[in-house]
Amino acid sequence: MTPSATRQKARYHGFIGLGVLTLAEILMLAGIRPFTVWFYSLAWWSYIMIADQAVYHLKGSSLWVNRRREFLALLPISAAFWFIFEGLNVYLKNWHYVMAPKEVWIRWPGYFIAYATVLPGLFETMDLVDGLGFFKRAKTPPLARTNAWYRPFALLGLVMLGGVVFLPRYFFPLTWLFPIFLFEPVLHAHGSPSLMRDLEEGDPRTLLNLLAAGLVCGLLWEFWNFWAETKWIYTVPFFSYLKVFEMPVLGFLGFPPFAVACYVMYNLTVLIGRSIRRPVVRWAAGALVFVALYALVGRLLDVYNIRSFY
Repeated sequence: MTPSATRQKARYHGFIGLGVLTLAEILMLAGIRPFTVWFYSLAWWSYIMIADQAVYHLKGSSLWVNRRREFLALLPISAAFWFIFEGLNVYLKNWHYVMAPKEVWIRWPGYFIAYATVLPGLFETMDLVDGLGFFKRAKTPPLARTNAWYRPFALLGLVMLGGVVFLPRYFFPLTWLFPIFLFEPVLHAHGSPSLMRDLEEGDPRTLLNLLAAGLVCGLLWEFWNFWAETKWIYTVPFFSYLKVFEMPVLGFLGFPPFAVACYVMYNLTVLIGRSIRRPVVRWAAGALVFVALYALVGRLLDVYNIRSFY
């Protein structure tokens, strides 16, 4: 595809997203179904297209325009990641869903449509923050190049996971932190994209862009969830008395590390995928894991996390 053809293709998808978002907002506020039920997903897919076009015009390339296959691969990975966290939440009981569609043939595809937005939303926002240049000149003193931190990081990650599992009432916030400490040493040791390697080079920009993207996405997640008819409601210990939208105020502190955890988990997934040399085996293994997660956690959601149907 020629550069002019690419630019022609990139010209309108953000405006289409803006139009869909505006229409969805109006019809949702008017109480018209199915827009009240599907508003959250409509808002997020619209935002992803808007952000992608903004990124393209700021940086000259974007996920949707220039890396379409990578964008599409993000969707099942995103849904699988969130199924993992939903599975943990069946145990933690930090949130539940209300006003979900009664019909399984609508509800189960709806899980994918909603959860597939998580990674694209985060990574598009990360690229947008980078394109706007907020941390363009950020530098930190370089760290010593060593692997001495591998074991302490991994041990800390395991301790955090143990706290989440065995004392969830007090350590549930560590859900968003333990993957970072547990898997970052693996990425660094195998030459994959690594935040610690960036810090060794005195470059904190990726980390800062991720933290900012997590906070922005967190605000949008809660804002659009608040207006939707099908939505989640938090029941976290200790902090549920003071909320912005549906989120306890201190809960917003969890979104930046969640973005970092997603970045680390995504790079780990890529590393594992590349270690499987045969593409057929790689895709078959990925599909098997995805279907197993979808079936197991989808059923757990139906039984434990959905408190009411519309």
